[in-house]
Amino acid sequence: MEFSAVIRHLGFAAGLALLSAVVVRAMIAFPILDHPNARSAHVRPTPRGGGLGVVVAFVVGMLVLFQTAQFARIAEAQFVGVILAAVAIAGVALVDDMRDLSARLRLLAQCGAALVAVASGLVVTRLSVPYVGVVDLGWAGPVLTLVWIVGCTNAVNFMDGLDGLVGGTLLVVAASLCMIAAHQEGWFVYAAALFLAAGFAGFLPFNLHPARIFMGDVGSQFAGFMLAVLAVAASRFDGQQLSFLIVPLLMFGLLFDAAFTLARRALMRERLAEGHRTHLYQLAQRSGVPVRVVAAVHWGFAALGAALVALFLALPVGSKQFVVVPAVGAQLAWLGYVVMRMRRAGIGWR
Repeated sequence: MEFSAVIRHLGFAAGLALLSAVVVRAMIAFPILDHPNARSAHVRPTPRGGGLGVVVAFVVGMLVLFQTAQFARIAEAQFVGVILAAVAIAGVALVDDMRDLSARLRLLAQCGAALVAVASGLVVTRLSVPYVGVVDLGWAGPVLTLVWIVGCTNAVNFMDGLDGLVGGTLLVVAASLCMIAAHQEGWFVYAAALFLAAGFAGFLPFNLHPARIFMGDVGSQFAGFMLAVLAVAASRFDGQQLSFLIVPLLMFGLLFDAAFTLARRALMRERLAEGHRTHLYQLAQRSGVPVRVVAAVHWGFAALGAALVALFLALPVGSKQFVVVPAVGAQLAWLGYVVMRMRRAGIGWR
């Protein structure tokens, strides 16, 4: 890509970031208040729904893209439907931020949007397995893709409980994915990630501790869904579809915490639909780790993921899968540290 084009794209992204900030500021001026409860990390009523700025910036960016940028326009009609599905998720989530919809209704909306993506052909159809080779997933491909999209959407939503943690992490994730996609000449993924990064750049200054506004479900569910879809789109960067691992590597900190907490609560026979404060990031904060430090650790996990993706792209096909080992090691080290802090503070898992 020419340098002049990069400058134009960055200028456009700056405009989208400003637009996002304007929307966020409006949501502060006309707030949907989040009143604290026993599970909250905040102590006073705080506006939520700031993620609407991310949604608006992304949608405006996409509208301009499809009108003007032939180089990045996706010919396949499925992407238009998927983006509309993502906007529908954001709409349901915004209503949830205002009225607290049931978990069942939220899940139905997520599954419906994920089905749109899968039915339109956004499916991981094959994967390269160590010591086995490339495996065609067959009927399991759509099922696994559906589980991935719904799971990623909820993982991001579950992790959005501390000032600046998810907003900053996803800014690093989206910016890194943008640069990676440009290197791979995946221009639609590049543009979509750029618009997401711009939206979070406009939102994050208002969400840093102490937050003036929270992202809300409208931002977390929308972003989780779009990044899940972009992971599937990125799988087309190579014939073995190993590039599907790019986005999970970038988001590994969020995904590990969400998956570990879900598995632990299931083993402890807790009600999974019941609210709680036992994610690792919540336990770290409750044990005395400052909010800014917990958020910065997760930003660091995303930066580590970006470095591992760079290594992933440079490795031969037979070795690419093993790049997840350092990512797992970092999460196990964080888990050990949080457990140590919990013991010192006398905090249990419930």
